[in-house]
Amino acid sequence: MPAAQRYFISIGDLSQARGEHAELSFHGISPDSFANTLQAALREPALWRRWKALQPDPDAVDPALGASDVGAEVSAEQSDLHTEVEVVTTLPHSVVKHRLNLLAGRVWKLHDVRPA
Repeated sequence: MPAAQRYFISIGDLSQARGEHAELSFHGISPDSFANTLQAALREPALWRRWKALQPDPDAVDPALGASDVGAEVSAEQSDLHTEVEVVTTLPHSVVKHRLNLLAGRVWKLHDVRPA
């Protein structure tokens, strides 16, 4: 089993955290709702399955992107004008990045990764 990593992420304006596809995107406004949405997206493959179904050739999609971690934990809090997000998961960076992009678009920044 891969070792858990702790990802430190910031989002400048959570109201702008929207993915490319509205039906897959984050629609809340609070740090707690973002944390809950991202945590569910990492724990269960439902978001990935919906994204995969939208692809021109769903069978050609790398199944590794559909990995999930039932023990993933996400917390988020408002800090000044931005939101600080902490993710603890055994999922690889590529999967975390993909789920973040689906939910929040490209408005997030990864600041650090440490062993959990």
